[in-house]
Amino acid sequence: MDGMADDRERILEWVERAAVFCMDEYAVPPIAGRVLAWLMICDPPEQSAGQIAEAIGASRASLATSMRLLVDAGFVRRRIRPGRKTHYYQVDDDAWERVVRRRVAGLAAFREITAAGMELAGPDPARTGRLRVAHDVFDWMDKAFASLPGPRREGDVDEA
Repeated sequence: MDGMADDRERILEWVERAAVFCMDEYAVPPIAGRVLAWLMICDPPEQSAGQIAEAIGASRASLATSMRLLVDAGFVRRRIRPGRKTHYYQVDDDAWERVVRRRVAGLAAFREITAAGMELAGPDPARTGRLRVAHDVFDWMDKAFASLPGPRREGDVDEA
């Protein structure tokens, strides 16, 4: 096997590994996981549905739902190049930060629900204790993420 074929095989093995992780941890459908993983490692970084389908061994028809899911979730951006009808897809550099921050904000919003539950449970510490534990975790998470700067990226300059 030549070097390019060996690299391609290793890349596709990584794509599958990342897709399985997305399936197991985030209940992402297998094809969506493969698409996301492929778009994270492919070159060039912007690919058409046809290129993606060929790369991951999926039919173009099977990609439609997965592409919509990834675009709606904020992982993938869809665009049309001037003068062309083909859509191209790409993972934006800040996609992961946006998705994680949105997810943390959604989880932290559960804090309001646990607060309402504690009011309903009344003064009984056994009932409110279970709610308090959840409430405190979501409160801690919200405060921790709110106070953290975003991740550093290549080329970021330290402020004096």
